[in-house]
Amino acid sequence: MSIGETLADAREEAGLSVLQVSERTRIRPSIIRNIEADDYSECGGDFYARGDIRSIAEVVGADPAPLIQEYDQAYRAAGPVSATSLDELMRTSAEPERPRRSGRLVVLGLALVVAAGVGGYFLWGYHPGGSGAPVAATSQAGGSRAPSGQPGRPAAASSAPAATPTAPPPSAPSPSPPAPAPSAAHRGAQMMDPVRAAAFGPYRNPRGDNPQHASLAIDRRPRTAWRTDWYTTPQFGNLYRGTGLLLNMGRRVTITAVRVILGPAAGAHFQIRVGPRPHLAALRPVAQSAGPGGMVYLKPGSRPRGRYVLVWFTRLPLSPSGNFQVAVHGVRVRGYR
Repeated sequence: MSIGETLADAREEAGLSVLQVSERTRIRPSIIRNIEADDYSECGGDFYARGDIRSIAEVVGADPAPLIQEYDQAYRAAGPVSATSLDELMRTSAEPERPRRSGRLVVLGLALVVAAGVGGYFLWGYHPGGSGAPVAATSQAGGSRAPSGQPGRPAAASSAPAATPTAPPPSAPSPSPPAPAPSAAHRGAQMMDPVRAAAFGPYRNPRGDNPQHASLAIDRRPRTAWRTDWYTTPQFGNLYRGTGLLLNMGRRVTITAVRVILGPAAGAHFQIRVGPRPHLAALRPVAQSAGPGGMVYLKPGSRPRGRYVLVWFTRLPLSPSGNFQVAVHGVRVRGYR
């Protein structure tokens, strides 16, 4: 499982929302959502990404050490971290405070000497370049100290005209009306578990491939998987135009992202289709992937709504046995109910 998937699953098992994790870690909700999607571009660098992973993991009850190690292996830029190592920083902050030497009397004495010197300077107002005779300490009430003349004598009053009074500051603009409260569709998308999963095929294969194992794609166990039948060509042996996995969300929802975990083999082409009815014509393509294996994270360009989400494969990768087959280890849907 990836770093983001591990943190997202741990957060959901702990019964915490993104906002609750944000309040406990002081990390912005958008950064937490991006990290759960394995996007670290908003963290500000490797040093801060590692710190965010550690903070989130400690709040949701996950072990941060293997996650940080996985981040260093997969995402960390070449060279040293752009600041002191987080682990070293944590060790430094955890060191016991060193004993302080007793020197209160010395510090108190120095403070009294400094205070006496400063007070005497302002009280007697000695001229720094004169013979030591005191000058006037203050001017007339409401005025400022006049410039010094000869030593020991007060300077003559300045003949410069009084400064023109400044114009009063402009009145502050009237406060703008408060912004309307965000709608439910903008308060933060959540991971949504499908009600059920079923194999989906075209009219020549209405039951789909391996229908008895379709639920393994949504059981949140990375070692289990739903697999298609094996074929002699990437295009299903020219028998069908595609095969897929249909997710029933239980009600109409808004889709913001779909995360599909495939086997390691590259070469799978598939679409994400969303619609109101479990028919291929009623399921509109909203995103697609061409080639990569492993975890694929797709974000539709718009925010489609529908009860059904179809992972529709149009090309299969080459399996280790020499045939063409794809395995789906997990599917998660993010959006709004």
